[in-house]
Amino acid sequence: MEYTINVKGRLLDLSVPKVMGILNATPDSFYAGSRKQTEEEIASRANTIVSEGGSIIDVGAFSTRPGADVVSEEEETERLRRALAIVRREQPDVAVSVDTYRPAVARRCIEEFGADIINDVSEGGITGIVGQPIHECGDMFETVARLGVPYILMSVKPTIETMLMAFAEEVERLHSLGAKDIILDPGFGFGKTLDQNYDIISSLDKLTVMGLPLLVGVSRKTMIYKLVGGDPTTALNGTSVLDTIALMKGASILRVHDVKEAVESVEITEKARLHD
Repeated sequence: MEYTINVKGRLLDLSVPKVMGILNATPDSFYAGSRKQTEEEIASRANTIVSEGGSIIDVGAFSTRPGADVVSEEEETERLRRALAIVRREQPDVAVSVDTYRPAVARRCIEEFGADIINDVSEGGITGIVGQPIHECGDMFETVARLGVPYILMSVKPTIETMLMAFAEEVERLHSLGAKDIILDPGFGFGKTLDQNYDIISSLDKLTVMGLPLLVGVSRKTMIYKLVGGDPTTALNGTSVLDTIALMKGASILRVHDVKEAVESVEITEKARLHD
């Protein structure tokens, strides 16, 4: 699909799918290999994402894995302030998204810390994190519209049908507020059983009816190793398989831990598409 998003005045062309590399400034993300806390680790990860072909760096400071510790707004803000400063120093020109569900944190990251895109795993505040009800001040949709930045809207719905109905209402509200660049994420692993995750990826192309770019994040998730065995450390092959399926069904962005492999999936899939 032919999509572009406006990243602070620069157009990011999604006609060829892009890879978003994960940078977790946390001590407890579900995949230990993605945890980066020291200045050297954060800088190295940012540079590796770009050198391996990533187009977006997604910086998070609050683990969403089951059983993770709740992080205060102040602690999340401080982690992001520090991490984003390092990322911007190392990679001043790359697009940077901030992975947060808190409107106030998102605003500061965009206005003060150099982030470009908001990546919200709460579907605009419908759900909290790690089983905690959301109680943050502010409205994420209003915040996004006021800031005028691209917004990744992730669904916590369990089926394509309920997801489409919710997305239609949410996108309408976002547009009514003035938000423009909206990216849809089906939210694999959030509010879904193993079978529901696979039902959704098999029907992913149905989401293209929304006319908006799709982001898919399945990297090393439980839907892989609960099916085939192992754990996050052994789930790279399964990730590449699911990423390829997602690309064939219309994904415009892959959110991954393993950037090089995802870039290769894009390259191979695009080559195969040319010969279809």
